[in-house]
Amino acid sequence: AADIALLDEVAETIIPATNTPGAKAAKVGEFMKVMVTDCYDATNQKIFAEGIDALKAKDFMGLDAAKKKELLITLDKEQKEYTAKKKPEDPAHYFKLMKDLTVQGFFTSEVGATQALRYVPIPGKYEGCMPYNKGDKAWAT
Repeated sequence: AADIALLDEVAETIIPATNTPGAKAAKVGEFMKVMVTDCYDATNQKIFAEGIDALKAKDFMGLDAAKKKELLITLDKEQKEYTAKKKPEDPAHYFKLMKDLTVQGFFTSEVGATQALRYVPIPGKYEGCMPYNKGDKAWAT
């Protein structure tokens, strides 16, 4: 439960509530737990667990919102540098795994698909070219 709460905070820092609910409302922490447990191999599970431990060591939950954002920006820069230099057989950086799962979990959730994106539950005929105005939400499906 504590790890899921930590993952929810990480996800909420990446996708905060604005005029739409944030990642915490979409229960992205629980989504990450299921995906890592059921879909990741042992190597990536270990890296993800080490990432959780690293965030605990930095007292992520005790930081204020600005410090949380600052820490995640630093981790994102770190993972981008690591990813650029790593060999294909090297594992991914733990923050890349967390960030990817945050985006996937949020935009495939009911909250993300129906409130952050445009969603038509029962599509009509196929229209290959839909008008787009600057500022419109992207389509969920």
